[in-house]
Amino acid sequence: MRIVITGATGNVGTSVVQLLSENPSVDSVLGLARRVPSWRPEKTTWQAADVEPGGADLVRLFDGADAVIHLAWKFQPTHHPAATWRTNVLGSMRVFDAVAAAGVPTLIHASSVGAYSPGPKDRTVDESWPTHGWPQAAYTREKAYLERVLDSYEHTHPGIRVVRMRPGFLFKRESASEQRRIFAGRLLPGRLVRKDLIPAVPDLPGLRFQALHTDDAAAAYLAAASRPVQGAFNLAADPVVDAAVLAEIFEARSFAMPAAPVRAALAAAWRLRLVPASPDLFDAVLRLPLMDSSRARKELAWEPVRTSVEALEEFLAGLRSGSGMATAPLAPGA
Repeated sequence: MRIVITGATGNVGTSVVQLLSENPSVDSVLGLARRVPSWRPEKTTWQAADVEPGGADLVRLFDGADAVIHLAWKFQPTHHPAATWRTNVLGSMRVFDAVAAAGVPTLIHASSVGAYSPGPKDRTVDESWPTHGWPQAAYTREKAYLERVLDSYEHTHPGIRVVRMRPGFLFKRESASEQRRIFAGRLLPGRLVRKDLIPAVPDLPGLRFQALHTDDAAAAYLAAASRPVQGAFNLAADPVVDAAVLAEIFEARSFAMPAAPVRAALAAAWRLRLVPASPDLFDAVLRLPLMDSSRARKELAWEPVRTSVEALEEFLAGLRSGSGMATAPLAPGA
C-alpha cells in the first residue's frame, strides 16, 4: 500500500506514520505537513503542503495513493473561528475533492467524539447517534459540518471507500507540550502538574469523558486502511474518566462543585487571552456522550493496548518532563 497522510507531524499523525512505517503491508508513506520535520521514519517521505484554499496541489500529491488519511486540523485561534474554519472545513473539502480527482480508492477522515450531539453520561451510544455537535464551540461545529459534507460526498462518489474515525480524547507522552500550549497556555507550567500540588479534584456535573492512547488510535487507522470497511467507528478505551478516576490518578480527593464558577473563570481568562481554550469547548465536553466502541472491536479487530488511565498518566508524565518530538507541532520549545 502507498498511503498519504495529511497533518502527519501532529499528535495523531506521528503515531500513524510510525506504525505504518513499521508495517510490512505498507510500501511507502507520504507525510504532508506545513513544515517538514527532521524526524525520518522508515519508508516515509515528507512534503511541505498546506491543505487550505490556495495551498498545495493535492491532486498531484495524492496521485497513485491507495489511501489518504486526513488528519490535518487547526485548534487555534479560538478568538478567530473564521481562521480555523478556513483550514478545518474548507481545507478538508479540498482534501476530499482531491481524493476523488486523483482516483484514490480510500479516504479515512479524522472525525471525533466532538462531532456528536449532546448525549448520555450513564450509558454508551453507537455510531448512529446524531452528529450535530455543540453549535457554540468551533471545534465541534466544524467536526459536525464535515460529517454532513461526507454524507453528500459518499452519495456523489460511491466508488470511494470512506471511513470516519470518531475517537475520544487522545493522549501520549510526546504530545504533552503541544496540548498544554493549545488548551492551557502559559498559565499551566507542566512541571506543576504533580500529585503533591493537586490535593483535590472538582466533581463537575457532566465531567465524564473517554480517553485513548494515540498509538492505539493509530492501530485503528492502519486496520481501516487494510480492511474493506467503511462508515464510522467509535474509538475509546476503558475506564470512563470522571472525577473519581482523576482523584485516584493524583492521589487526591474529589468534591462536588457546580460547573458555573469554573466556566466563568475560564471565560474571563479566555477573554483576557490568558488561556487559549474557549469556554464553549468546556461546555461541549460536559455534554459529549459516552461511546460504544464495539463496532471497531468487531470489524477492525481492534483492541486498545493501554487503558485510558495509562494514557492519561503517560501524558501527565510528559507534561512534567516537557516531552515532545522533532516535529514543529510537538517540539517542546515551540
